[in-house]
Amino acid sequence: MAAWTSNLRPQGTTSCLVLGAVGVSLGLSVRMLMSQNSTKKPTIIPSPRATHLPQLSEEETSSLPYPPDALPGATDVETPYGIIKVFEWGPEDGEKVLLLHGISTPCLSLGILGEALVEKGYRVMLFDFFGRGYSDTPTDIPFDIRLYSTQILLALASSKLSWTGDNGFHIIGYSLGGGLAVPFARYYSHMIRSLVLVASAGLIRSEHVSRRSRILYSEGLLPESLLRWLIRRRITPQPATTTSEAKMASEVVAATSNSEQSTKKHHKNSDASGGDSFDNAVLSPHRPNSTVSSVMAWQVQHQQGFLTAFMSSIRHAPIYEQREDWIKLGQLLAARRGTSASGAEEEAGAERLPGLLGGKVLLILGSTDPVIVKEELIHDATSVLGEDGFQAVVMDCGHEIVMTRGKEVAGLAAGFWSRS
Repeated sequence: MAAWTSNLRPQGTTSCLVLGAVGVSLGLSVRMLMSQNSTKKPTIIPSPRATHLPQLSEEETSSLPYPPDALPGATDVETPYGIIKVFEWGPEDGEKVLLLHGISTPCLSLGILGEALVEKGYRVMLFDFFGRGYSDTPTDIPFDIRLYSTQILLALASSKLSWTGDNGFHIIGYSLGGGLAVPFARYYSHMIRSLVLVASAGLIRSEHVSRRSRILYSEGLLPESLLRWLIRRRITPQPATTTSEAKMASEVVAATSNSEQSTKKHHKNSDASGGDSFDNAVLSPHRPNSTVSSVMAWQVQHQQGFLTAFMSSIRHAPIYEQREDWIKLGQLLAARRGTSASGAEEEAGAERLPGLLGGKVLLILGSTDPVIVKEELIHDATSVLGEDGFQAVVMDCGHEIVMTRGKEVAGLAAGFWSRS
């Protein structure tokens, strides 16, 4: 559960009274509406693969911002949690790389990065998280590390190639994907050849969560139906506006007031907070209509499980102040550095531990990212991983880093792997 959820209620008697009055009055109205619709909720919400594509012609499907064959090696993987959309391609004998996307934009956002890695000889796998893109949405389980870890393992098991085992694959995690990669590496360190975290969540400080977000993503403070209605209004595109990864990221962190926003440099407007260079970024060089904003607008409209997945992820996924997992990762990295030190194996007779080769992770950050503040992450990563536990590279961009600078990210990752 998010670190700030234990302190969701606004401080002060007045705020509590106001919220209480609003909650009671609106709760009664919502309860009346709910009583009129007592049908049992489905345990799995189907993706646009089942609800939208059957209504379209082949030409209409191919012209979608995110068509089902947008990337090579598309597969629909049936699981007890619903169908997962997986893409896997590249040389079968190449080193394997698993890419994990962010909290809102589906895995197409990592397409340019994936293609760049394949050009360098790597085998890549991408998949849509549950409730995004063309993956179904389980509704009876929280979107926490247990669900996401299960989905990762299910995607890996779908391949005709062996991805698991010692030093099986590299992971590149972007934003939420980075926040997931750290605890996954904690439990499956032997499998992960190396870890690259791009604009990674996981150590976001709870002080950046606005009071509005604390209320909207609370549980038990206001009726769930009301919260869903309010959040849907916030994220649904309106005339003359767009829905982008930046707008969705503002749901994760935000200044708590306009005055605070004006005084915090990392929360000022940038290309990661609504600029044209970000919203119009093309996610696939083969599909000029597949921009960040067009894919997000399509998903919000046609992925019926997106709201469920998004709300539950903010509440339960490893996004905020996950120090315990990062400290454990730091210990695992230190153990690898210890056994790989010059002469250590021969002198101590110790075997080299599998996974996390070189005992370091690579952090790639954007200099103007208002979501993952580079100074804060580097400071906090030092405290949990140790100075020798990571290498940090800062690029001149914002939170959209993997979308607009995917080829450069691939180059940095490949260089890091060659030195591990």
